[in-house]
Amino acid sequence: MLMLRRILLVFALTLGLLGVAGRAAAAPETTRPQARPVAEGVWMVQGLSALGSSANRNFISNAGFAVTSTGVVVIDALGSPELARELRAEIARVTPLPVTHVIVTHYHADHIYGLQVFKDEGASVVAHRQALLYLNSDTAQQRLTASREELFPWVDEQTRLVPADRWIEGPTTLQVGDTTLELRPVGPSHTPEDLAVWLPQRQVLFAGDLVFRGRIPFVGQADSAHWVQALDTLLGFDARVVVPGHGPVSASVRADLELTRDYLLHLRRTMGEAARNMDPFDEAYARTDWSRFEKLPLFGVANRMNAYNTYLLMEQAK
Repeated sequence: MLMLRRILLVFALTLGLLGVAGRAAAAPETTRPQARPVAEGVWMVQGLSALGSSANRNFISNAGFAVTSTGVVVIDALGSPELARELRAEIARVTPLPVTHVIVTHYHADHIYGLQVFKDEGASVVAHRQALLYLNSDTAQQRLTASREELFPWVDEQTRLVPADRWIEGPTTLQVGDTTLELRPVGPSHTPEDLAVWLPQRQVLFAGDLVFRGRIPFVGQADSAHWVQALDTLLGFDARVVVPGHGPVSASVRADLELTRDYLLHLRRTMGEAARNMDPFDEAYARTDWSRFEKLPLFGVANRMNAYNTYLLMEQAK
């Protein structure tokens, strides 16, 4: 119980630090989602390489959509209702077909605060059942309350948490018109409810936040050991294109998945050794060689938190 309280405290502090850092790293101007094709009938919008703030409207994550013969399937819904409305406008620019489904790769704020826009239009929301643990937690409400202050006016009292209409537990095939989407649970990794979305006809893989391309990932309270295994699973897909949860689309699939995997392995190796030797965290962090990763965006903001959370995780496991 003491360790659980310690982990929850670190998680709360991490959220607070992210809010402060998000305000400090505020974008100088607002960027609108712009849909870009990544394969035939498949599109994405790319968020900023930044932390969420009112200035950037929490536009820090990616989303995508697949146009089928009968409707549109959206993957993730962005970090505010206004962004989701702009994503909806981008979809309308591509096709007049309705949005029939929204697949949630995981229930972090920057991917779900736009869900209500699609839900109100009648789309069916699909997610992994493990997300119920988060939705029913005090943490989810506290995060929303904090976001209403930090991300105002884009997240406000009218912004609500939206549960799925269909909760899945294992590998699931979703057939929408002429398009097959394979939903593969890959958690607990970044979150307990991680889903990867594979479009075999287009050879496109939506990896959610298992892949942060071109920036340091947010590790939080992740199960980094299973995350590494999940990345190995994703490497087994015959993907021509990977859409990460953050960063530009990847055509260098193996290199980009391996970068995230290698970063997690480096955290586990260095912080695990420190925890086993009962070395103080500050000393262990200072002597660790971060040179391979230190030039990646958000290293200065996220790396120390990632290392500390991993140190606690490895300390608990020893």
